[in-house]
Order: sequence, then C-alpha cells, then structure tokens
Amino acid sequence: MTTTTADAVVIGSGPNGLVAANSLADKGWDVVVCEEQPEPGGAVRSGEATEPGFIHDLYSAFYPLTPSSHYIAPLGLEDWGLRWRTAKGVVAHPHPDGRCALLSLDLEETCASLDAFAAGDGDAWRQLYDLFLRAGPAVLAGVLSPLPPIRPGVALLRRLGVAGVVDFLRFAVMPARRMTEERFRGDGGPWLISGNALHADLTPDSAGGGLYGWLLCGLGQRHGYPVAEGGAGNITGAMVDRLRAKGGELHTGTPIERIEVAGGRARAAIAADGRRFEARRAILADCGAPALYRDMLPADAVPDRVRDGLRNFQYDNSTFKLNWSLDGPIPWSAEPARRASTVHVAEGIPGLTRSSVQLTEREIPDRPFLILGQYSMVDPTRSPEGTETAWAYTHTPQNFLGDAAGEIAGDWDDPEQAAAFAYRMEEEVERLAPGFRKLIRRRHIQTPLDLERTNRNLVGGAINGGTAQVHQQAIFRPYPGTGRPQTPVDGLYLASASAHPGGGLHGGAGGNAATAALRRERARRLFGF
Repeated sequence: MTTTTADAVVIGSGPNGLVAANSLADKGWDVVVCEEQPEPGGAVRSGEATEPGFIHDLYSAFYPLTPSSHYIAPLGLEDWGLRWRTAKGVVAHPHPDGRCALLSLDLEETCASLDAFAAGDGDAWRQLYDLFLRAGPAVLAGVLSPLPPIRPGVALLRRLGVAGVVDFLRFAVMPARRMTEERFRGDGGPWLISGNALHADLTPDSAGGGLYGWLLCGLGQRHGYPVAEGGAGNITGAMVDRLRAKGGELHTGTPIERIEVAGGRARAAIAADGRRFEARRAILADCGAPALYRDMLPADAVPDRVRDGLRNFQYDNSTFKLNWSLDGPIPWSAEPARRASTVHVAEGIPGLTRSSVQLTEREIPDRPFLILGQYSMVDPTRSPEGTETAWAYTHTPQNFLGDAAGEIAGDWDDPEQAAAFAYRMEEEVERLAPGFRKLIRRRHIQTPLDLERTNRNLVGGAINGGTAQVHQQAIFRPYPGTGRPQTPVDGLYLASASAHPGGGLHGGAGGNAATAALRRERARRLFGF
C-alpha cells in the first residue's frame, strides 16, 4: 500500500477540517486532508435533492456566526468565488392569531414589530442590541477562542467595567424565559430570543439559553443570516479551491480507520484500504470525540480518566429534515413571514416549551417546533422563477421512549413512519400558511439515520457534535477538564464540533486545533521538546 507524508494530516473535510487545513497551509505547512465520503464538506453541502433546477442545502443552510468568525473571515473566501446573500427579513415567528415577530436588518422595523406586541418592547430590544454592540464581539471571540479566553475577557472588562461584567455574568447564565420576562412586556421579544435558543438543543428554561438566543438575534440584527449563493456547497468549494492553491491535497473516498501511535506521539493515519498518511508534525481529527478515543486510537494510548469522562458524553437530539420544491412561495397568513428567510414554526413560548418537554421526556413531539428556511427572497438562483426551494428541520429524541401522539414507533428505516412524521411537520406549516401543501411538487426526507449514513459525525442525526447544554460546554467538552483541542497523545488534536466551542459554521474547533499545532511546533523548535 502507498504511503503519503505531509507536515499535517487532517481527518475529515467538514468546515472545521478545512479551516484547520487552510490555516496550516497559510503558515507554509504541507497538508493532506482525508475524507471518507465521495465529496468534501461534511455538513456543508448542497444538491438537487428533489428535482432538477431546485438546489437544496442538505445539512446546514443559514450562517449567522460566519461573518464574525475570526477564523473564517481571514480566509477571504469571496476571492475564491463565494458570494453571500442576506434577506432583509432575518427571522420571523408567526402565530395562528395573525401576530408575527420579525427580526429585520432594519433596526426600526424590528423595534416596530416588537412594539406591536407591547408598547416599549422596541426600546427594550434597542437596549439589548446596544449591549450586543458593546459586548457581543468580545463574547463571540471568547466563545470561539481556546480556553481560557484571556484577551476577550480583558476586552469585555474594558467595555463594561467591573460592575457591568458582574451584571453580564448573571445575564449570561439566565434561561431565555427569565431573561425575556425581565425585559419585555409582550410576546414578540421572547418568541425571537427563545426560538433562537432552540437552534441548538437548548430549551426556554436551559441555563445559558438566553445568552445564545440574544447572541444569535444580535448577529441577525447586525449581519442577517447569510446564505451562500447557489448553495452551501459553494462554501466548501471555495475552501477546497483555496487549500489546493496553497499546495494542500484532498483525498475523498478515504475513510481513516485508525491512528498509529509510537513513542507517545501520533505518527500516521491509516485508511480502511491500508494506505498510510504519515504526519511529520500533527494529525488533526475533524471527527467525533467518542469515535476518536474509542475506535481510532490504540487502547493503551487513551488514559482511563479520558475513557471514564467520555462514558457520559451526551449527543444532542436527533434531527429530522425535509426539503421541498414548491410551485410558489409559502403563503404565510402573517405577511412579515413572507419576507423572512428563516421562520420559526411554533405557537409561541407554550409551543416551544411543549416540544422541549416532550424531547426531555424522550418522546417524539406531537407538535414539533420547526426551523424553516425559504429562499425566494434571499437567493433566487436556488429554483426556477416563480417557484420556491424550502426546507424545515426539527428534533426527535436520540433514544426515544414513545410518540406523544401515539402514532409513530420511531423506526426511521420504515418509509411509512418517516412519511407520517413528515406529514406531521407539514401540518404545522399548514396551520400558519393555509394552502402550503397544495404547493408541494416534491418532498425529500432526511431522517436521523440518513444523516448519519452520509456523515459519520452526525451520530443518530446529532448536528451539534454533542449537546450544547452547559454541563458539556467549555471545560466540560468533550469530557470534564478539557475545553482545548489537545489530546493525551502528542501531536494529535481534536478539531471537530465535539471540541470547544461546538457546532456552527464558525471554524472555532478547527481553528483552535490549528493554532495549538502551530504553537506546539514552535515550542519544539525553541526548546527541543
């Protein structure tokens, strides 16, 4: 079998792997990326899933974290053909009674939307957005940086002062429900912030959920929720083209099964067909922590404390996704929802809570909360004129105990059960947009099992690389006492969403791993160890 040697071997070509590879290539390293699937991208891919001419984002789709990422922005992907598009209507949360909360790129429009729920709620949002402008950049930098985030912490202290930081710490740990109860009199603000908190597997009552919802709303107010013109796959394409121009190599159809360790150091990644990819300096693994430590490393290379810590590793809830080609835009009863690229489908906080509680009880929700994307107002290149490309996803339990509606056994390999749950999701859209079903041309279903089959990192359909709940974040990710990309094996770095800071197209895990590898090599040169 052949042997390929490089300074760095990157396992996996998801966005974290490609960010890591590009970052190292920029420093002059020879980089080889090994990807299991026939095409690169991980959960950033697109294609004609329903019918020709309709381009669907097959996994992730909208990217509020990307414009502010200090790992992705320097890559200058726009120079490699990527074009971002953003709708003025960022997020809408309609209700069957006709009310609709709208987060708009126009601050005045956002405030007017919230004032329609209760006078003064627009000013409440202005105050929260002002806090975002003062503290948000430091918070985001702190979230994405290696731990401890010293520089972002100092920046936050300078912006807010000691008393302000103490107040902010309380703000940061509050659930979305309590945060919004303290600031809004009407329902609109709570709908937007709580709905955004649920973009991860948080709930209206999760500690820290308010911070996550506020951060996403602030990013949406400032930058919108950008999409890649022509499909998310163009993000991957730009990263791959950039890497190759820097001399990097990409090997698709190359599943790495094990990592060779000698003398306490990671030496090579071994593919399923026996090919060796030897690393002179580092191996960076854009794969799940359990798979890395339990399956790919020799047993004697993993300390007992790591195995014990991973025993309680918790995946986020499973994801069930639908893609539609439609004969026209979705006919939302609430007009603002017709102008928003992202729509939250739930009957307010009670609907969000009901779905969250059922998931906590490991039941398939009877009224699932949907995050829905529609493209006609943001990227008309996705479908023929006069038509619509849309998607929606929701969560189901990883290990379910039952169906809250008593109709589905949860066997996602059974086409009838998958179709029944798809119909349930469509029913939620129909309630808010009568006539929606009549517009469906084709439907494409991605069950949790489908997601895992096409991307081994999406275990059970978990798209976040592990729960975003506070007990598995920061120094508890992926197991207590870590929070950094280094592993117990010298020269091996965890570069996936299983590592801090978790999921999202921000490149944090990959960028942190590349930074750690560069620092380790610098120390080796200076001090000889």
